[in-house]
Amino acid sequence: MLNINKTIEYALIAIRHINNNSKGKQCTSREIASTYNIPQELLAKTLQKLCKKGYLSSIKGANGGYLLNKNLENINFIDFIESIEGPIGIVKCSTDLNCELLDLCNIKNPMNLVNNNIRKTLKKLNLHELTN
Repeated sequence: MLNINKTIEYALIAIRHINNNSKGKQCTSREIASTYNIPQELLAKTLQKLCKKGYLSSIKGANGGYLLNKNLENINFIDFIESIEGPIGIVKCSTDLNCELLDLCNIKNPMNLVNNNIRKTLKKLNLHELTN
């Protein structure tokens, strides 16, 4: 089955929460984790990764938290996923050319066609659409 991992899932939940609930003030990882029943330690690591990639800004201290750092309309979904998790592909050879069967593979071309169509679809979606 093709699905996104928990890091991407939690990142989208956090970005949507911050976008829709912050009203100009920062949101804490504790607030987001408790609202959506997400393990706080895993969410904190995800939020740190989002800060490193420039999607969020963090404010340290007792009244600290996270704020959006980018316009969500300018971030397409495929770029977001790949900036956090690396290249995506429906089959491993779509992203890794070190497959032992690559020269003999009879499904490489059809799978690349499927993969390219998935990528085109994800490129058309921006984070604003996914978080509103």
